[in-house]
Amino acid sequence: MACAVRIRGLVQGVGFRPTVWRICNQLGLTGDVRNDGEGVLVRLANPDPGRAEELLRQLREQLPPLARIDTAELDRIEDFDCDRFEIVASDHSAPLTGIIPDAATCPACLSELFEPDDRRYRYPFINCTHCGPRLSIIRAIPYDRANTSMAAFPLCERCAAEFSDPADRRYHAQPNACPECGPRLWVAGHEEQDPLTLAQDCLRGGGILALKGIGGFHLACDAGNPDAVARLRQRKRRYAKPFALMARDKAVIRKYAELDPVAAGLLRSAAAPIVLLARTPDGGLPQELAPDSQEIGFMLPYSPLHHLLLAPWASPLVMTSGNLSDEPQCTGNDEALERLAGLADSVLLHDRAIVNRVDDSVVRILAGRGRPLRRARGYAPAPVRLHESFAPVTPILALGGDLKNTICLLRGQDAILSQHLGDLADARTRDAFEQTVRLYLELFAFHPAAIATDRHPGYHSARFGRELAARLGAGTQGIQHHHAHIAAVMAERGLAIDHPPLIGIALDGLGFGADDGLWGGEILLADFRRSRRLAHLEAIPLPGGDRAALQPWRNLLARLWQHGLLEQTLESHADLAIVDFLRQQPLAMLEQMLGRGINSPLSSSAGRLFDAVAAALDLHKARIDQEGQAAMALEQLALKGNPNSEPYPFEINRSDALAVIESGPLWPRLFEDLSEGRPRGDIARAFHLGLANSLLEMTAAMASSHGVSEVALSGGVMQNRLLFERLHAGLLALGLQPLAHREVPANDGGISLGQAAIAAARLAAGGR
Repeated sequence: MACAVRIRGLVQGVGFRPTVWRICNQLGLTGDVRNDGEGVLVRLANPDPGRAEELLRQLREQLPPLARIDTAELDRIEDFDCDRFEIVASDHSAPLTGIIPDAATCPACLSELFEPDDRRYRYPFINCTHCGPRLSIIRAIPYDRANTSMAAFPLCERCAAEFSDPADRRYHAQPNACPECGPRLWVAGHEEQDPLTLAQDCLRGGGILALKGIGGFHLACDAGNPDAVARLRQRKRRYAKPFALMARDKAVIRKYAELDPVAAGLLRSAAAPIVLLARTPDGGLPQELAPDSQEIGFMLPYSPLHHLLLAPWASPLVMTSGNLSDEPQCTGNDEALERLAGLADSVLLHDRAIVNRVDDSVVRILAGRGRPLRRARGYAPAPVRLHESFAPVTPILALGGDLKNTICLLRGQDAILSQHLGDLADARTRDAFEQTVRLYLELFAFHPAAIATDRHPGYHSARFGRELAARLGAGTQGIQHHHAHIAAVMAERGLAIDHPPLIGIALDGLGFGADDGLWGGEILLADFRRSRRLAHLEAIPLPGGDRAALQPWRNLLARLWQHGLLEQTLESHADLAIVDFLRQQPLAMLEQMLGRGINSPLSSSAGRLFDAVAAALDLHKARIDQEGQAAMALEQLALKGNPNSEPYPFEINRSDALAVIESGPLWPRLFEDLSEGRPRGDIARAFHLGLANSLLEMTAAMASSHGVSEVALSGGVMQNRLLFERLHAGLLALGLQPLAHREVPANDGGISLGQAAIAAARLAAGGR
């Protein structure tokens, strides 16, 4: 009896059909294999018993590097005649299969790139089915050349022969090209000269080079040249945020940073993200590359162009996004020549269009595992596979928040998370967000039954979601921000849609609460449908409203005032720099604002607590230039502190309704230690340990009273290594199971997944 094997997952555009073809021929099977809207369909004509199972076994063992099998189903079908095994044309039915992320240059292509006798020697667009651009060039599904920006480059005779040969590594490699038929490279204004020589001369001379990569433009300079780094910061208006570095190989990275096996594996993976690494002592790189930090972000070359550019460099290059600070990076040639005119000394261009902007991904190793801080190139839009109980749910579109925005399409068990889109305060980013929503709906022929958004009434993403729902005739669901954080952890860790409630700790800068207040330090009892606030950090006024997020001293002032410690602190510690700074502020007016609640909304934000402690330690007390700058500087200071520092005390006030963690006891101890000259690193560490201990104490009590053994950790503050690892280890020591992010960011880049899972669970339960 003939049979069909239905295979779903990441199985298109990755050399999967040629692998099936090769194995079937080796096994003596006849039939055919094709791509369709659900993935790959294999038909086998009259196989011997067990041959189909053997095919699946060998497929899993010999899976192409970029492929992923999610499900494989074997069914009997009507007999058909076939005397060989062949690859047949794609069935252009409704697309349900995943799009493969852009992938770093594979070893085979890299070998050819530097082989003088190869016809693609030093060709900056070499690729095959195991590597190269995917999401960045695609316009529609199925992933065929005609639906990508490579449609502009007809294949030459030799490339066409490779493309048509199932035994060739480039069989149906849609971006396949060579110097005869493919994209070309040039330096703007110097089209007739060797572009790589000009680019490297620019870098050696201390210049700033703009270069067009896979998903956007980079700005590059010599990382060892302090003047070039300073000039890039000034031109880019990026005065504090760390620069990412690219080195030609791991040996170069080891000169400047500590590289363990986990980090090395991430760097050489097909995703090739930026990985945050600890600097080596006296590595020699300018501190200005990453002010306030003993960590630095490194990546390896991931495109042929990057490999060619870095080949002669025995030191790293800065490789940062091609844009002004807070704007999206450029993608088009004309756009880059206009927007980067004052930033770059030379512009390296090519004529393969970037259809979709894709930023570099960023990963940090926490508790021995790489965890994404930004999920983009190399990871998106590979689906996050959810528990099988999500399979029957209706399609959901979730639009995330306005910071670190991503969107999520949830269809059955597949949660398709977009690449990082950025902060929607910027008009260009808002346009890119709306364009990406339209593109994903079209790419996946996606018709949402409901659209999930953040509950914040002022978010652009929420307004757009309501307007889109009206146009599509879809329902809407407003999802509480911190519930979405916790649900994102639950979803990516594979919990069932009806999983019983667990404890969730959500720590971040700000989110619209269930009571319409400003939350940010929450302990919740949550499942996919509901969440209940059990405890929180104390609610403290934000004097000046949004200005408190930019000026850390305001948060310190508010806490001292709230606990009746302001006057005493100003009098007793007059010799401290922060006290002198506070005395220079309009204290009478500020105290009046706080007392009357004028432009001073209450917030339980964990981020603002970190800002307050940072201000006390003279870390960016006046103003920050990037989100989380003071808190990150505080963490870096704490990492240098004495591991045995005695934790600072917090007070836990319990009531029948709600428990509150208060920082009142912290401040007198902290200021006494400052006045006595205790090392600031020890003080910073004592704060981290004290906060972690109070959260663990509260969580243990709540878990016991509610009969819960699992604790989900999420929110942007969970990217703090010292706090996260203390909580993670502490929960295990208490006999509780910590659940943390592995595939999506703990920050707001992950909440679209949580929004989608919550909306799906509620609809599955009849909207409750």
